[in-house]
Amino acid sequence: MTHGYTTGTGPEPAGPYGPYGTPHAGDPTGAAGMPYAVPRQRTAEPAPAPDPAAAPAAPEKPGRDRYLDLLRSIALVRVVVYHLFGWAWLTVLFPSMGVMFALAGSLMARSLNRPAVSVVRGRLRRLLPPLWAFAAVVLTMMFLNGWNPAKDPDHGDTWGLIGLFNYLVPIGAPPYPWHIGSPSGLLEDTWAVQAAGPLWYLRAYLWFVLASPLLLWLFRRAPWPTLLAPLGLTAVVGTGLVTIPGETGNAVTDFAVYGGCWVLGFAHQEGLLKQIPRYVSVSCASLVMAFGLWWASNHLGPDGWDLNDIPLAQATWSFGFVVILLQYSPSWRELPGRLKRWDRLVTLSNNRAVTIYLWHNLLIMATIPIVDLLYRLPFMQSERGVEALSSTYTIWMFALVWPLIGLMVLAVGWVEDLAAKRRPRLWPNGAKRSAGRRSGRTGAAHRG
Repeated sequence: MTHGYTTGTGPEPAGPYGPYGTPHAGDPTGAAGMPYAVPRQRTAEPAPAPDPAAAPAAPEKPGRDRYLDLLRSIALVRVVVYHLFGWAWLTVLFPSMGVMFALAGSLMARSLNRPAVSVVRGRLRRLLPPLWAFAAVVLTMMFLNGWNPAKDPDHGDTWGLIGLFNYLVPIGAPPYPWHIGSPSGLLEDTWAVQAAGPLWYLRAYLWFVLASPLLLWLFRRAPWPTLLAPLGLTAVVGTGLVTIPGETGNAVTDFAVYGGCWVLGFAHQEGLLKQIPRYVSVSCASLVMAFGLWWASNHLGPDGWDLNDIPLAQATWSFGFVVILLQYSPSWRELPGRLKRWDRLVTLSNNRAVTIYLWHNLLIMATIPIVDLLYRLPFMQSERGVEALSSTYTIWMFALVWPLIGLMVLAVGWVEDLAAKRRPRLWPNGAKRSAGRRSGRTGAAHRG
């Protein structure tokens, strides 16, 4: 994440699917009908003419690209782990936000084959209802704890009230108190900061969605300048060469840092990456990534190698990393081999990417009072027991946050279905669909 919003050091949809999680379709694998082969020399009786009454073969519907689904699931897990443990090296190991923006950009380019207005409206419809559900809970908790945005010294007067609009449409940074409640309360007094931290991603996503019709138009006319322009902009606004103050500067920097990944999604969807020899693209991507690491080594932030604190390093490393991931994209229709065991979790996380992303930071905070209850157990009253629990405290948080995320998926995840104009589902992991397919194959004379 950007701006230091981490629980471990102290942020994607995921749609996401939500706005960046609508099922991704792979390239069609078949056509409506294959042309008849013309023999070079007749060696037998002519083939009979095709029966005009016979129905043409139906084209196979494009399915989800499970490789992209898997990448999104890995990105979500990495985000949760990073915000829990705060390990800076995770931003190098797997730049989740760049990957998520690239996947969303690919889906956006595909959707823009339809009228742009309807596509943008559809993306907003998928994005906003899950945000409203989140904002309703978080704002209620803030108000019940005595927060008054009009009197908040960090926001001030009417600007705090106007800023609340960003909880409805995330065009900017929403206001929240830096400290609320008591340090000895059920939640730490910084819980509001942690809860609102992931909202920067929704703001950046909204900007990209609104800019995509123009960006795609530019990309189709000048692909390379459009693809590389965000890196140039990052070199200007992300290095201190030009400083834009306040949240406007943060928004512009985020747009520049991840703009290259978003346009790489265009390049993947439009087939530009496949036109480049793999050894060329991988070699160039490796050079860009090497530059990112070199730049980071000379501009380490307060958390060392955390690329979120080093915009140009984040932009170049994420850009090269995404190029390699998309260049090797196998476009799986099904997860292969041992990955099949994760199929249901991958399906669930993609169908609930916005919910998982929005709520995970607050749920990490919610694990703290639960783990604290362990100190009250009779066998934990010894010094050795207390020391053992304290040394494994974060691991217990990690173990608890996933059941809490599951409960939140059950509680509010169905809002994503309503936003997508689908029938609400409590646990959309594809299990019923798979069972239906198995029974259909069993009772339909092996049609497949």
